[in-house]
Amino acid sequence: MRSKLILAIVLCLGGLMPSYGEETAETMKHSVEQLRSSVGLWNVTTELLNPDGTVSESLEGTYEFAWVVPDRVVSGKSLVQGKNQVSALLFYVSERKNTIEMLSVGADGNLWIMTGPLGGEERRTQVFKTQGGGSGQLKFTRYNVLQDSFESKMEYTEDGGMSWLPGNHQVFRRSSQ
Repeated sequence: MRSKLILAIVLCLGGLMPSYGEETAETMKHSVEQLRSSVGLWNVTTELLNPDGTVSESLEGTYEFAWVVPDRVVSGKSLVQGKNQVSALLFYVSERKNTIEMLSVGADGNLWIMTGPLGGEERRTQVFKTQGGGSGQLKFTRYNVLQDSFESKMEYTEDGGMSWLPGNHQVFRRSSQ
């Protein structure tokens, strides 16, 4: 009897539970498409930028992504050949938190968490301490998105986001392998 009463209450409350609106469904759909389109092998050119935006160094590398949990979590690996740098990546959506996030950790053990709103093309890291004792933050923006290519830029701030300086520019091209 008690379990039937609890079940009845749960069923009645089901109509009172929050539902995601059409806008949230669209932003979730866009974020899942970001994951779907990232799966595979990518050839990547990374230009490291000076504060004035000029290129200080150009590097070639690859990013490779595969599903861990379909339509929710993708794992990946990035390799920068000229520097022999390898990083592990995790790219995922959280409908509950209304975010899309990417985690990156390399041989140095530094974990970067880049978070943005569902449906968005921008993600920011947590605020961190700079070498000079201040605080900084990184901002990543994906743009010029096509089926087999896209661009990404990383900017950084050391003044709480009042100004952003260029950090790098990346061009991703889907590999034919």
